[in-house]
Amino acid sequence: MAQNADSVVINKNNISFETPKDSIAAQDTTKKKFDVDAIIFSNATDSVTFDVVNKKMFLFGKGDITYKKTNLKSAKIYVDFTKNLLDAHGEIDSADTSKSKLIDTPVLKEEDEVYEGTSLKYNFKTQAGFISMAKNGKEDKRYEGEKVKKVDKRTYFIEDGLYTTCDEDTPHTYFTAEKMKVMQNDKIIARWIFMNVGGVPFPIPLPFGVFPNKSGRRSGIIAPSYGSAGDRGFYFRNGGYFFALSDYMDLTLTGDYYLQGGYGLRSRYRYTKRYDFNGNLNGGISKIISGEQGDPYYSERFSWNLNVYHHQEIDPSTTLDANMQFLSSQYLQDNSRNLNDLLQQDIISNATLVKRWDESGNSISMNYSRTQNLESGNISEVLPSVSFNKSIEYPFKSKTSFGKDQKWYELIGYNYSGNFQNNRTKIKNSVTGEFDREIRGGFQHTVRFTASPKIGYFNFSPSINYRELWYDKRIKKGFEYNNDSSALMLKEKTIKQISFVRTFDFNISTSTKIYGMMQPNILGIQAFRHTLIPSVNYNYRPDFSDKKWGYFDSYIDTLGKRIKYDKFDRGIYGGAGSGEQQRVGFSLGNVFEIKTTKDPNDTTSQEQKIQLLNLNASSGYNFAADSLNLSDLNVDFRTQIGQLLSFNGNSTFTFYDVQSSNNGRSVYKINKFLSDAGKGLVRLTNFGFNISTSISGEKITGNKTKIKNESETENDGNFKKKNDYIELFEDEMPDLTIPWNLSVNYNYNINKSNPNNVIKNSGLGLNLSISLTQAWRLTFRGNYDFSQKKLNAPQVTVYRDLHCWEMNFTWNPIGTYRGFRFEIRMKAPELQDIKVTKTKDIYSGF
Repeated sequence: MAQNADSVVINKNNISFETPKDSIAAQDTTKKKFDVDAIIFSNATDSVTFDVVNKKMFLFGKGDITYKKTNLKSAKIYVDFTKNLLDAHGEIDSADTSKSKLIDTPVLKEEDEVYEGTSLKYNFKTQAGFISMAKNGKEDKRYEGEKVKKVDKRTYFIEDGLYTTCDEDTPHTYFTAEKMKVMQNDKIIARWIFMNVGGVPFPIPLPFGVFPNKSGRRSGIIAPSYGSAGDRGFYFRNGGYFFALSDYMDLTLTGDYYLQGGYGLRSRYRYTKRYDFNGNLNGGISKIISGEQGDPYYSERFSWNLNVYHHQEIDPSTTLDANMQFLSSQYLQDNSRNLNDLLQQDIISNATLVKRWDESGNSISMNYSRTQNLESGNISEVLPSVSFNKSIEYPFKSKTSFGKDQKWYELIGYNYSGNFQNNRTKIKNSVTGEFDREIRGGFQHTVRFTASPKIGYFNFSPSINYRELWYDKRIKKGFEYNNDSSALMLKEKTIKQISFVRTFDFNISTSTKIYGMMQPNILGIQAFRHTLIPSVNYNYRPDFSDKKWGYFDSYIDTLGKRIKYDKFDRGIYGGAGSGEQQRVGFSLGNVFEIKTTKDPNDTTSQEQKIQLLNLNASSGYNFAADSLNLSDLNVDFRTQIGQLLSFNGNSTFTFYDVQSSNNGRSVYKINKFLSDAGKGLVRLTNFGFNISTSISGEKITGNKTKIKNESETENDGNFKKKNDYIELFEDEMPDLTIPWNLSVNYNYNINKSNPNNVIKNSGLGLNLSISLTQAWRLTFRGNYDFSQKKLNAPQVTVYRDLHCWEMNFTWNPIGTYRGFRFEIRMKAPELQDIKVTKTKDIYSGF
């Protein structure tokens, strides 16, 4: 049994259970030779005796002897230097009335290996030996035996052996065998193996087995799981082979097989080189057969997927990142059991190469992107997109003046960005059902001139923006007679022609800050501050639909009316835009804060700076528009209620009345103020808010739970500080005695753009994780839609740590993908193929 993290290859020619010739016995000779080539360190609590004539040494009472990298500790140790032998034994515990318990039994440490037993014989020259009632433990696994014989540095033979990955003295799970062969840093081979769980042996033994005895990755077989999948029949899933090609790459091949005839094949190739690159290449194909041939519900479906991920630092200033996924529309539905995969609608792929010049701040990038909608089949692909960005530069800046010493013209700067893009789309035609394909491309150049002078308390930011577009085609519209009839039809033609579109606009804005302060010194509040941030901006853009610019054309419709259109409206960057704009925008920001006082009775207390509320409002007026000059009023707010709750919202108001059409099913604004119609100053068209919290508890001393908040809000200025109401009050937090984490999110939205059709939406999201004990963990997540009175995609997960085993139970009680999955498996990577799995879902007749 094996798996990709730690796998084993069996070579039958190397398997042997024959006991080799005794390597401990030394040939007798009439000439005794003292064959020790290193210093031996020894001590004992009782006595150390050395027989000079026979070259022997005896240690009694917690003997300890060290030779090179070998150390032996035991109650009694006998050393024969002529034969290079160690003989060690424990002694009977005098406190044990039965006289059967041994203490200070031999413990042999040989480099990083440790052996224990009741008695030991060891040749410290050949490193061969014999141990009775032995056990050896290394990392997360160990083996034991009635007798262990070491024949060389890396090979042992074990009689009545036991192998386990459980670190308990009495293991929960272990494997026993009459004979075992252990090869260090390689494998353990056993014959006639019994698996024991909780002391109960599995009644049917395995004729032989191989267990990994080496850390790290190794090539080997991946055992499949099996079960039944409804009308697909009995199956074997995720079986295959893992190839540990080198320390830098590996390959996994797995497959599925269904008795109804369906199959699946997958491959995963991974590679890495530290500090340079890493990535993986995944692919798969599957054929799903449902039902029996001749059955009206019989179906066959073929699907495929390909995933590519690559990250590379070519040099300190150049990086390459690619994360791409290509698949057929049914692949996730047919092959994934992950709820997030099943709910996914859009597959997004990206690949980007970026080069930066740190000294100048300039950069260039090349990008490929692809978006695939699994439901409609529409595909949008950008191949390629090339961008160059030049950071802002100040041509008049002096090298000797800084800060307030700078002249106004030294603050004038400019930056440039250029972009080339080629876009291909495949969009399904709702009338014909066929896919319409289109290719668009072009260049865009943008230059921005800015300045940032400060006059008194006001900050000014004037800017001029210039944009130039390069296209290789334009459109022409006009009415023509249809070939099949005498009726006039509006036709659109594409004309190949190199064209340039040049536009510009001018902006200037100014803002300041006004502070109001109050110091009540009551209820622990030292100060209250209100910051008012008014801002005004002006934007001018000519009417590029004017004939003198040459970007618009016109045609006469069937009613004799002249209709203007943008010749470059189909361009990838759009056209020039119509209508003159002289817009004044204005906004008003409000920040409310308080500062708390120190506790005079607590020398460790600190002043707390708390942000109460952020409230902002904005609107604008376009002097060049022929109607509806006044923009909607937008109001948004944000607050943090202590560390426990985040509350934010937004709203939109209109100043104009509306006119109904299509029997009230739709409305449009008319150039008439609500106040003129006697309907008040403004009307709410949209309002929404969101309340969220994320808190957790950690079990601490005294069975109290320390609550931690997951979110903090910051503000600029001298009041920059996390929000904290808890210091204002003395109330204690809930006394929960188990670790937990809770995230709750509630959102509400109402749309009243059409007074005759008000739309309301609201939902509650919940994610709860509770560690009932150190071994039990419960997780729930779900979302409730109050508008539809429906619980969406709830999921319950239960995890149980069974020490050397683990249990997972996942349940989706309702919905399209309702079902459950129950699994118990061993934790040890080399034994994770030992598991029990039960699945019930829509594919298995749930």
